[in-house]
Amino acid sequence: MSKTDVRYGAELRKRARAVDRSRTRAYECPKCSKKSVRRVSNAVWACRSCGAQIAGGTYSLFTPSGEVAARTVKDHAKTRAAQAEKSVQ
Repeated sequence: MSKTDVRYGAELRKRARAVDRSRTRAYECPKCSKKSVRRVSNAVWACRSCGAQIAGGTYSLFTPSGEVAARTVKDHAKTRAAQAEKSVQ
């Protein structure tokens, strides 16, 4: 259960439990690929293995909007690399 008891509704208790699980579980480190990233404070995550500190979401390491942004940046970089390759030829 979450640190603050949720009252008045099973659905609210389920949501609080899901948030608590995602907040306390270990995530895979993007730098060393070990499952040792834990939440340090609000939106600050640290890898216990390599010591990397990561700014992420409040309750999970990666947020859905952050994943979309990362995918967009990656696709944009691929497009620019392909354009640069065409201009060299």
